[in-house]
Amino acid sequence: MIARITGRLEGMEAASALIDTGAGLVYEVLVPACEVERLTRRLGQEVTLYTIHYFEGDPSRGTQLPRLVGFSAESDRAFFRLFITVKGIGMRKALRAMARPPSEIATAIANKDAKFLVALPEIGKRMAEQILAELGGKVDEFAGPAFITPPEALPAGAAEALAVLVQLGEKRNDAAALVERVLAVAPELTSTEAIIQHVYKLRAGGV
Repeated sequence: MIARITGRLEGMEAASALIDTGAGLVYEVLVPACEVERLTRRLGQEVTLYTIHYFEGDPSRGTQLPRLVGFSAESDRAFFRLFITVKGIGMRKALRAMARPPSEIATAIANKDAKFLVALPEIGKRMAEQILAELGGKVDEFAGPAFITPPEALPAGAAEALAVLVQLGEKRNDAAALVERVLAVAPELTSTEAIIQHVYKLRAGGV
């Protein structure tokens, strides 16, 4: 079992990293989509990936091949192991689906945010519902700071403002934090438009 690998990042392919560990050994490590850009910026540097060693293929036909999947943090590896317990999500599909950091995906699951999940590669509406059903209540330890107030617990105007801000390109965690700040300093605001205006006022340094 290979649990961790450290070496020079020799190259990046579409969904895998080539790690030179020395003594002529270069390992191909499959990585989630969210890791590709970060690792590409570290070409030629020493990196450490926390790995899962598994076999891919059909054992009945003798076509099994050893594979390594790697993550930048042990917590990301733990989330992946939980993610692939969902029926219909295998190793390869999970790697493609994880186009956002695990903390953001976990936050969406914790907040029952099906729209966020549907926006991920490989995840349609039915699969998003399956993920929420099977992982609800199991991902809190992986969730980011946006798991403070679930959308359904927000006033209608605030929940809509959060959705609009995400559509406008805000990161969900950042948008959720801004909306909660508005509710804290201006609880009298109830309309979506007013909340969004106050969000941008806060970002500009206003109160």
